[in-house]
Amino acid sequence: MALNSTIDRVTDRIIARSEGARKTYLDRMAAAAAEGPRRAHLTCGNQAHAYAAMGQDKDSLVAERTPNIGIITAYNDMLSAHQPFETFPNQIREAARALGGTAQVAGGVPAMCDGVTQGQTGMELSLFSRDVIALAAGVGLSHNVFDSALYLGVCDKIVPGLIIAAATFGYIPGLFVPAGPMVSGLPNDEKGKVRQEFAKGNIGREELMKAEMASYHGPGTCTFYGTANTNQMLMEFMGLHLPGASFVNPGTELREALTTAATQRALEITALGNDYTPVSDILDEKAFVNGLVGLMATGGSTNLVLHLPAMARAAGVILDLEDFSDLSAATPLMAKVYPNGLADVNHFHAAGGLQFMIGDLLEAGLLHEDVKTVAGAGLSHYAKDPKFRDGGVVYSDGPKETLNDRILRPSADPFQPQGGLVQLSGNIGRGVIKISAVAPDRHVVEAPVRVFHEQHDVKAAFQAGEFTEDTIVVVRFQGPKSNGMPELHSLTPTLAVLQDRGLRVALVTDGRMSGASGKVPSAIHVAPEAADGGPISLLRDGDIVRLDADAGTLECLTDLSDRQPAVADLTGNGNGVGRELFEVFRNQVGPSTDGAGVVV
Repeated sequence: MALNSTIDRVTDRIIARSEGARKTYLDRMAAAAAEGPRRAHLTCGNQAHAYAAMGQDKDSLVAERTPNIGIITAYNDMLSAHQPFETFPNQIREAARALGGTAQVAGGVPAMCDGVTQGQTGMELSLFSRDVIALAAGVGLSHNVFDSALYLGVCDKIVPGLIIAAATFGYIPGLFVPAGPMVSGLPNDEKGKVRQEFAKGNIGREELMKAEMASYHGPGTCTFYGTANTNQMLMEFMGLHLPGASFVNPGTELREALTTAATQRALEITALGNDYTPVSDILDEKAFVNGLVGLMATGGSTNLVLHLPAMARAAGVILDLEDFSDLSAATPLMAKVYPNGLADVNHFHAAGGLQFMIGDLLEAGLLHEDVKTVAGAGLSHYAKDPKFRDGGVVYSDGPKETLNDRILRPSADPFQPQGGLVQLSGNIGRGVIKISAVAPDRHVVEAPVRVFHEQHDVKAAFQAGEFTEDTIVVVRFQGPKSNGMPELHSLTPTLAVLQDRGLRVALVTDGRMSGASGKVPSAIHVAPEAADGGPISLLRDGDIVRLDADAGTLECLTDLSDRQPAVADLTGNGNGVGRELFEVFRNQVGPSTDGAGVVV
């Protein structure tokens, strides 16, 4: 089928907008690639240091006969999604050796868990960890001894940070290797109900803890469709995973076989062979459009509205909020995965998952097929299903029909005709709202505002019984310059309780919500942020604000013309739990509309 006209138009717009930046980027990558395999430029002393601990692989490395893979790992024991990576380097080294190549851990990158820091001071480092990850990966790859790279990462800021690094070293071929989701535990909707009962004071911490531990219970990615699993979807839609790799559980034969297959492919696509496929060729404008379509079709995390522009800029591609909004309007919502539905990612995968979705979207003309991927030319590779057979991975045609239409539907019969993200603009600034889980009768909220500068104060007001009428809660000075833009997901149970009591409520903030943003309408990433004197800093208690997700507007109906921006005391945001180390990041960070980047 011919490419959808909106997809075509937005792609052309991005190409035109990016022309200068993309040319500069590609020229740099071509110059680096022209230098040939990196190890050839090292002195004997340089190489001796790099190979000193490599044992039986030394001869192969010195002879430069075979490719050497650099492994960038985000392994740690604290993230359930990353714990399985502990054993991956040994498996990759053995697989590379058996295939005539070599592999070395080039470096480790930090990986923090937003679930652990949610509502805590440490969350103020979370967004900036993306830039630290990119910098740390860059240090590892700078040793210049690698012909390709394998990136081991899954969660919120980790994959975007690794993408920024992979794009910066875009002349080096690279694959992203996931660990897979944990098996299903306590259903997410039941966990959400327990959280609301705790917020009401109806149950104690012991019952809450029991529910949380039953939900997050083993190795692998959390099973709701938040930022981590949205990242995995993106890596398939953008051609950086092997097809079908995203949602295979850890510790299974297929999971291990896919890691071995990724190692083999990393050896095959280096400049030493006949199928050189650098990351710079994969991460083009069409790949990012495909990623955006996947984000909308699955109802993915709002955090990617921050991350995708930063990722794209590292590859010379310039995205704007209007691209998200226009592609959302053209893309049907095909999936209902918690918090947009009751199913988790394991149920989604079993229903046909990404393979069904990619195949269907290609047939509907909503994706670019003519892209390069780590699996070869053409996105149609990603409509195929991996199977474990005879000790390895074999591919067969993916499902042509959904196996559960309560979870996954074809684009011709979607849950909603449009995707889950809408751009908002008006006299308060620009922002976005995720509406895929918001009831249609909640798309428009007009009410007086209550203004807060700390999320904890919102909870205190709730506990004091202060919310008795329709209210738009404004939480400002939560942007990247103020305090690192922590997620405000811990407000969700509180606001959901108010909504369930029959009040019309909404959130407006220059901060961000979790990838698990749910049923409460939330205008997030509002820019310019309050710390920059943005219009959100002019609001006062009692002002009437109208949030209209259908019209894409965010307006204060009270006259703001004679207002002076509010000024918050931010001196407490600069110390404690490592915040001192990130002052330079807060001072240098760009606006959220450009991805809130520091290094790009």
